[in-house]
Amino acid sequence: MRTCSDYLLHLFELLAGEGTSEQLAQVPVEARTAGLTTPELERVERAGKLALRVRHTLDERRRHESELAALFDTAGDLARVRDPDAVLRAIVHRARMLLGSHVAYLSLNDSWAGTTYMRVTDGCASALFQQVRLGMGEGLGGLVAQTARPYATPAYFEDERFTHTDEIDRAVGDERLVAILGVPLSVGGSVIGVLYAADRTPRDFSHDEVALLSSLADHAAIAIDNSRLLEETRDALVELNTAHETIREHNSAMRRAERAHDRLTDLVLRDGNLEDIAEAVAEVLGGGIVVHDEDGTELARAGASPLPWPRDAVRQSRGSGRSVPWRDNLVCAALAGPELLGSLTLVGCREPTNADRRLFERAGVVTALVLLLRRRTAEAEERVRGELITELLGAPERAHRGLAARARRVGFDPGGSKVVLVAPAGEVDRERLASAASRYAGQRHGLAGPHLDHLVLVLPGTDAGCAAENAARALGTSLARPVTVGGSGPVEGLDEIADEYGAACRCLEALLALGREGQGAALAELGFLGVLLGDRDDLSGYVRRTVGPVLDYDSRRGTELVKTLRSYFDHGANLSRTARALHVHVNTVSQRLERVSTLLGTDWWSAERGLEIQVALRLHRLSGSE
Repeated sequence: MRTCSDYLLHLFELLAGEGTSEQLAQVPVEARTAGLTTPELERVERAGKLALRVRHTLDERRRHESELAALFDTAGDLARVRDPDAVLRAIVHRARMLLGSHVAYLSLNDSWAGTTYMRVTDGCASALFQQVRLGMGEGLGGLVAQTARPYATPAYFEDERFTHTDEIDRAVGDERLVAILGVPLSVGGSVIGVLYAADRTPRDFSHDEVALLSSLADHAAIAIDNSRLLEETRDALVELNTAHETIREHNSAMRRAERAHDRLTDLVLRDGNLEDIAEAVAEVLGGGIVVHDEDGTELARAGASPLPWPRDAVRQSRGSGRSVPWRDNLVCAALAGPELLGSLTLVGCREPTNADRRLFERAGVVTALVLLLRRRTAEAEERVRGELITELLGAPERAHRGLAARARRVGFDPGGSKVVLVAPAGEVDRERLASAASRYAGQRHGLAGPHLDHLVLVLPGTDAGCAAENAARALGTSLARPVTVGGSGPVEGLDEIADEYGAACRCLEALLALGREGQGAALAELGFLGVLLGDRDDLSGYVRRTVGPVLDYDSRRGTELVKTLRSYFDHGANLSRTARALHVHVNTVSQRLERVSTLLGTDWWSAERGLEIQVALRLHRLSGSE
């Protein structure tokens, strides 16, 4: 008879041996028929759920890695291939692989006929579909070619946004296509064709899939344009012998453009960062480069001083798809389809040549690709960090060893000192808060993610109060509204994070109850209220923080300041009654209280401080320290 351990071991063997989700789900079913005890069966079922989650996470990461590998392979192909037909076949094949679609195809515009025709297909079976021509504005592809904007439909025949014609609908039906995504291939603001991905079943194309296909289409347009330039140059050499010098200059510009594009593509393939791209473009164009993100934050700079974000120029460049002048500079929007990812500013280039302008615009395409890949990587890391938070707060301590290894992979040290911060996560801006907190934690090598009704951050550090205050200020600035943050810690390792989460939640509740919205603090900074809500084992720490200087003074000098303070409060802050109770002169009491003011500050007698001091004195007496 198989035991609980046998089933758990079988789950691990399936995970290690690339077992399918169906195989993993079958293990708890077998355990239920094996006659295990209820606790053992619950353990096997919980392990089965965790194994399915691990399998799902591994599958998602493989898919993401395959997607990035396909995109990098595409850039490499486009950098090496010069034959136009080979370029187009590579584009279409990579598009199909990148989106995992049933069919991919590419059409080019015929400006003379006013139509767009099918040039290359991959995965198509219908001869009728491969020979179809679309008039400008007809069908999904004709609309993309006419408007220069991406369009997607999950159900083509039911979509009334497009002009349906019998010829087009017959061809699409013959290929049995249902869901279609089309993005424009643009060169210099003009659409030269359309790149498609299509499925034979209903499918909603995501925003990221549209952006990735648009980025690939931009690279494809550049490769097609390079091929066109090369062909034009060859024709000119045959037909225009008298223009030898002009042709030589044209060739030089083209080779320079190819070298620059190959160099930028190589940077992408080698996982170069924005600083590398800025330096390469600045060197090629002989000017300075400043890169901003879509919100105007500087991301990289080479050969130039800091510049303000040229908001209006970026808007103009985004609308036209071309670089635009700004002051004595040139500005180009970095776009993935219609989405603005950032911008480049070429400093000190008032009147660039057409070749330099085109080089600069191609640098914008490469920058958009790097920004898009960086965002995809950041989103993946944010998701992993959020999952770690959930599992740290919900998984048993015995599972923390595996979590520690995963935490190290995202740059988080599971063994160092760390503090736990908690902020309320409302439904209105929960995603914005989670995104801002994830960026904030990532910059500090920490973790962040939602848990229940809270947003939880685990950051390296030893001062929970300071960390909470800084986080409240930063998150409030990002969201343009007050964000209250409760803190707790520090702790070592991962096992006590769940306990500190509870303490941080109590601190958050106390801050909100006290009307301190938009602030950050730890329980230790909330006085006796923090003692009531927090760890009762820290009573001596509260006493030391409140009246420690007076205790130390009495200990060193043999004075009776503590006794005088207690009597002063017991007799309603009346000097005369206090003096009679202590059998000393009123002046003696006054002198002792002046010494207390020196040690604790002149506001020690205020209502709030006085209450905290009285609580500390009472705890000191109850602790038996006198």
